[in-house]
Amino acid sequence: DPVLSDAKAKELNINLVDLPELFSRSDYISLHLPENEQTRGMVNRSLLERMKEGATLINCARAGIVDEDDLRAIRREKSIRFLNDVYLRDEAGDKSVTDIADIMTPHLGASTIEANKNASHRSAIQLIEFDTKGIASFIVNRDVPRGLDEMYGELAYAVARLCRCVADRGGAVRAIKTSFYGTLAPYHEWLLRSVVAGAVEGVDRSMDYASLLQHLISHGIEYENRTIDEDKGFESSITVDLVSAVGGNRLTQASVRGTIAEGNIMIARLNDFNKLYFEPFGHHNLIFTYADRPGVLGQIGAALAENRINIDDVRNPHDSHGVESLALLKVNQPVSDEVVDQIARCIEADIAVYAYL
Repeated sequence: DPVLSDAKAKELNINLVDLPELFSRSDYISLHLPENEQTRGMVNRSLLERMKEGATLINCARAGIVDEDDLRAIRREKSIRFLNDVYLRDEAGDKSVTDIADIMTPHLGASTIEANKNASHRSAIQLIEFDTKGIASFIVNRDVPRGLDEMYGELAYAVARLCRCVADRGGAVRAIKTSFYGTLAPYHEWLLRSVVAGAVEGVDRSMDYASLLQHLISHGIEYENRTIDEDKGFESSITVDLVSAVGGNRLTQASVRGTIAEGNIMIARLNDFNKLYFEPFGHHNLIFTYADRPGVLGQIGAALAENRINIDDVRNPHDSHGVESLALLKVNQPVSDEVVDQIARCIEADIAVYAYL
């Protein structure tokens, strides 16, 4: 492997050797590399004559990598098996390696149970992510912007979804405001798709930016992408504010900011509760806000224990005024509405939400 570092090889318990030694020591040699100016004809007499008696060469890469004439000459001198899946032309008719190949397959080396299963699984995941989160990184006929890590699409969805869960309370979305900080600012049009997917139900994920704006207007949802204050130092972060109408006239709102840290989606702020650094994605999350006083977190834990629900992680900060507290918990299983309502009544919660993102 020309790019595998010594440290990584050691971690994988792999002994790196040069090609001549590889051909000398191996019982089976399987080729998987592109054909280019550096690789064309690289498997030639100087390598082939090093192979053991009875060793096997398998070519599932490209036909031009193996010098057929050198292989033909070596096979007259020693017993080497040659299994081939690739040809100079993929078409019916005689093949130039017919006289030297022990097994020939019609260029279907990738058609294995494992490969087809993996391809199907990845395709399904990509379709689900596009349909549910608006992540369009793998669409081949769309001009996906270069330089945008696909994880920021996941982040945009997670921030908006959490914001919707907190502000919802059975209401309809009336306004969405976004802030894309640092390197994300140039991609705000693309990231809006994932924001809307997280905040609004039933959105066609294939809509472009103009169509998304028109969709929001037609549903009575105001949208604003705010001018950001770079002095805040929120590098590559996303903030979503959401206003929801409950019972016709009463408005509720929520504000969530998130970022990517060490490859993980992190919620940095929820409303007035800062520096949370909470990883919500793929987890069962409970959110409670209540008037700050001692003993409330114990009441929540006792209620969860009574229902055999374990706490995996917890954040319990106060707001900037020291008036309200947030209990943000990651638990090991879904939590029913009945349990959430039970805890909300017990602690007199202002916000009581279960959210699986």
